[in-house]
Amino acid sequence: MLAKVLSFGLYGIEAYPVEIEVDVSRGLPQLNLVGLPDSAVKESKERVKSAIKNSGFNWPAERITVSLAPSGIKKEGACFDLGIAVGILAATEQINSTGLAGYFILGELSLDGSLRPVRGILPIAMAAAKSLSGKMIVPEQNAKEASIVSGISVFALKTLKASVEFLNSPELVKPVTLDWFSLSQEKNRYSLDFSEVKGQFLAKRALETAIAGGHNILMIGPPGSGKTMLAKRIPTIMPDLTLEEMLEISKLHSVVGTLLNKDGVMVTRPFRSLHHGISSAALVGGGSLPVPGEISLAHQGVLFLDEFPEFRRDCLEALRQPLEDNSIRVSRIFKSFVFPASFVLVAAMNPCPCGYYTDPYRACRCSTTQIARYRSKISGPLLDRIDIHIELPPARYQELSENLPAESSIQIKERVNKSRAIQRERFKNEGLFYNSRMNHKQVRKFCILGEEENKLLKTAMGELNFSARAYDKILKVSRTIADLAGCANIKAEHLSEAIQYRSLDRNFFV
Repeated sequence: MLAKVLSFGLYGIEAYPVEIEVDVSRGLPQLNLVGLPDSAVKESKERVKSAIKNSGFNWPAERITVSLAPSGIKKEGACFDLGIAVGILAATEQINSTGLAGYFILGELSLDGSLRPVRGILPIAMAAAKSLSGKMIVPEQNAKEASIVSGISVFALKTLKASVEFLNSPELVKPVTLDWFSLSQEKNRYSLDFSEVKGQFLAKRALETAIAGGHNILMIGPPGSGKTMLAKRIPTIMPDLTLEEMLEISKLHSVVGTLLNKDGVMVTRPFRSLHHGISSAALVGGGSLPVPGEISLAHQGVLFLDEFPEFRRDCLEALRQPLEDNSIRVSRIFKSFVFPASFVLVAAMNPCPCGYYTDPYRACRCSTTQIARYRSKISGPLLDRIDIHIELPPARYQELSENLPAESSIQIKERVNKSRAIQRERFKNEGLFYNSRMNHKQVRKFCILGEEENKLLKTAMGELNFSARAYDKILKVSRTIADLAGCANIKAEHLSEAIQYRSLDRNFFV
């Protein structure tokens, strides 16, 4: 007898429908899988057989053929286990097959018949919502993740036996509902706060400017000056995620499989802190069917690179495309995949190999050649894509010991939100959201300078030898500083502050 079960597969970060066809006929007892299955899918034979037996059902002593259509796309993962098992039970008339057509069935099976969670449920649920059915059977651990999407009914089950009972009597289980109010309360829950940072007022100001305008930032300072401490607190001053952004971020993390410990949805902006030993494939994404890398997992959040010059050259150069286009393209022979990658790059580095070039109390052991070589690890084109360079002095005892009140993240966030509101109004007909995303034409339109400001910038360009890209960066940062001050026009003080944020362009090391 022939049975058909609906399911989904993943292709990059998108889901596509898969029809599981099961035919049980006379012949030598064996199970054949066709439809370009990978190793994980092929191994489902043993999982499905043991799960069916251990759940109290009969395993047919006949020839079983399972086809995964469309057959031209490679199938990956263990998400087809439950669908294959249900199809075999339907083909041998151990289950009521009349209602199968109305459900998309996904889940990995344990040998005892219990269901294990699978990755990529969120993009699958988004695709299912566009279908005529819009009903899904998923493992219990994936229920919250799937129920985020409106327009579908999600049924969470624990075992193969429970799934069979549900398909025979659908009224036994109610669809899962998500409490959006409780999720919204999680948005502002952070264990860190800027009020905990003593001193470093200029660095805090630079970070506020960077987040307000969506600018990339590089912090330069000796060890222990607070670079990492400041970076970890950046998400606390970023605007709250909208529902659309939540789904967009959660979709990427769902494909990678990192949502299971996050209640099925990302409610706070991601902060990805990378070690300098990371490979290029882990950074940009990879695999035979590529999955998102760290660049994409930082989407709508922060990508923090400590010890910036110590990263491999190919990794640093891989940042150039996403910093310019807000996306990353991963190419394979048969197809190219484009993953979103709109993030704020926050990098940190020492001023020299030993770290104490700018420390007034510790002697630097590095030669001029060593310092120049250390700086040259960061290419000029990449450096030009970083809008703000800020120098951090070493923390002093007086700053650390005094109990003066410091601005909290909430106070800084209020100013950031006001600045973002100004930018949304300014760019409502431009398709932009932040000042950092302006092209040259938009810079000329929205960053108009007066006579005094033009003279100041002309002097700075001549004496400090800024590049053409640095010229645009200064104007964009000036526009953000003016927005934070609530000024319609860029003034000389705004321009001066933006010029001070180009430390490396001022021959900082030599």
